[in-house]
Amino acid sequence: MKYMVLMQFSQAQSTEFPPIGTWPAEDLQAHIAFMMETNRKLIAAGEFVDAQGLAMPDTARIVRSHSGGAPVVTEGPFPETKEFLAGYWIVDVESPERAIEFAAQVSAAPGPAGAPLNMPIEVRPVMAAPSGEL
Repeated sequence: MKYMVLMQFSQAQSTEFPPIGTWPAEDLQAHIAFMMETNRKLIAAGEFVDAQGLAMPDTARIVRSHSGGAPVVTEGPFPETKEFLAGYWIVDVESPERAIEFAAQVSAAPGPAGAPLNMPIEVRPVMAAPSGEL
């Protein structure tokens, strides 16, 4: 079964670690190396479908259709947004328990001074198309 595993970061001051843009270079490099090794292990296990890190939220755009005209595009997210999607994996694993095990490993990714981040990771099944006719 496929799962989307969503890595959330927070811009709230109550987080236990500073914003990623302020980390020392060696801590950021260790974090990225952890993510690359995580992906390598998923590939070796045949569980990897896709993984992407996302640009910072100030580069996001919100698009809404507009009847009879061009879509309305606004910069996003809204200023009051405190959490943002930092990246994701799509994994194809044997059980929900394996998806949760993987999410727990990613939650403990190293942050400043190598301390585990213990960041929130959302795990959601990817819906399959219904079989047969609707």
